[in-house]
Amino acid sequence: MSQTTASFESADALVVENIALVGHIVRETMSRVPSHVNREDLSSAGMMALVKASRAFEADRGVPFVRYAATRIRGAILDELRGIDWASRAVRRRSRDLDATRAQLAVTLGRSPSNAEVASALGIPVTEVEGNDEDIARANVLSLQGTTEAGLADTLVSPTAGPEDMLEHRERLQYLVEAIDELPERLRVVVTEYFLAERPMAEIAAELDVSESRVSQIRAEALVLLRDALNTALDPDLVAPHPRPEGCAARRRDAYFAAVVERHAAGPQRGGLKQRLDATG
Repeated sequence: MSQTTASFESADALVVENIALVGHIVRETMSRVPSHVNREDLSSAGMMALVKASRAFEADRGVPFVRYAATRIRGAILDELRGIDWASRAVRRRSRDLDATRAQLAVTLGRSPSNAEVASALGIPVTEVEGNDEDIARANVLSLQGTTEAGLADTLVSPTAGPEDMLEHRERLQYLVEAIDELPERLRVVVTEYFLAERPMAEIAAELDVSESRVSQIRAEALVLLRDALNTALDPDLVAPHPRPEGCAARRRDAYFAAVVERHAAGPQRGGLKQRLDATG
């Protein structure tokens, strides 16, 4: 048997042994993107990346194949998502319009506006506002839990993360805990009950005595605040400026960011929320 034939057979064996890895990463990704994303498209991209990884893998570099392949697969899936525009420009543009309208209404009303008030101000159906919030919320969850530099697949499928990876992960986790703790009460309740306790939205709505659409709105607001709080501390260049920097809403946002940083500077504080995030992290 020639060396070339042997190497191809070895690569084929790696593909067969790790097909389940593609399914695992696709499932995790599908849970964080809008429902219109096609699973088969992501699976095809992941399988192609697995095959390419098996051909390019060099065992003598000391990196386990699963870790190497997971990085290649996740990168291919992210490229596929960018290609199909899973958070389309239209969705992003509409989201910016909604955020600007919410900020303006917050100044006028002295409180966060409802989805119905936002829809009325823009002259669009309230279902369009809610649908956009859903797409952006999913996009933000994906952004919070995975980036192109240190992705979800890297942390989930490999049990041998390096010291730098672990340190960065723990720091982001600690900031996330502190950012959740500093959220206004209703936003904090929705985040902890929906994402950590995994309670149905209907139950949370009943507990808060609001509609399910209001819970969806609160969830979207909280995710934007959490994302920007983490970026303020770790990646300031990623934080978009507030549309009304001199307004009350902007001052409240800045005060929230400052409170998160102050809490972090005071040192880690153990508690139920931290323990539950440790369990998931």
